[in-house]
Amino acid sequence: MSASLTAAMRTRLLARAEARVEARRDPMDEGAFRAFYERTSRPLWAYLARCTGDRQLADDLLQETYYRLLRTSGNYTNEAHRRNALFRIATNLMADARRHDRRVRQSPLGEDEGGATVDTGAAERTDLARAMAKLRPVQRKMVWLAYVQGASHAEIAEALGLKAASIRLLLFRTRKQLAQLLRSDA
Repeated sequence: MSASLTAAMRTRLLARAEARVEARRDPMDEGAFRAFYERTSRPLWAYLARCTGDRQLADDLLQETYYRLLRTSGNYTNEAHRRNALFRIATNLMADARRHDRRVRQSPLGEDEGGATVDTGAAERTDLARAMAKLRPVQRKMVWLAYVQGASHAEIAEALGLKAASIRLLLFRTRKQLAQLLRSDA
């Protein structure tokens, strides 16, 4: 009798485990992914290009971001959650690229092997772009997500790995710093 209970328990445990694995699978099929890509690729590319200052690097990071999103078995409850995860992956990839660029510049031979540039032709044309280039990378990302993408404080916090309660103050300080930079350039 105990053997039959054990078999029944095993069957229930296996059924629960299969249900959990099925629930974790992302229900996004090819058509849903194409639609999601169409809605998010341009804003994501603009975010990557502005934060890195390098259009080619932005192209590479965009491709890698979607690849990693598809590779993960994230349990996204809705499209906003998936979009936040997408920007979080992109932010992490930019940090990885920056660390890699720093290592290349600090090579023992002292060579600079074509790392990402901060200023582009577009950044030199406008005062705002020049002032944005003087901000720290995390500040640029916050401003971009808040005012260009229209992300909420919670979405910004999730994308950048910060506490949601601190975003309001950090944005205030960044706006103040940006205003000072614009005044000093004028």
